[in-house]
Amino acid sequence: MEESVEVRVAVHEAVCAQRYEAIEKRLDDGSKRMRNIEVWLYITLGAVLLGPGAMADVVKKLLGL
Repeated sequence: MEESVEVRVAVHEAVCAQRYEAIEKRLDDGSKRMRNIEVWLYITLGAVLLGPGAMADVVKKLLGL
């Protein structure tokens, strides 16, 4: 009986470890997507406030073009 409980706990821990790894990966991927959205939001906001031509110059300078 005691061995069965130990085996079940070990299996449970292994499954949980896999789930936590998957959750961390999804959070990292979501963080990268959020960063991209944030950059596009700032570019759009700058284009609206400064005008598309002025914002294009700023983006070119930032990218080194």
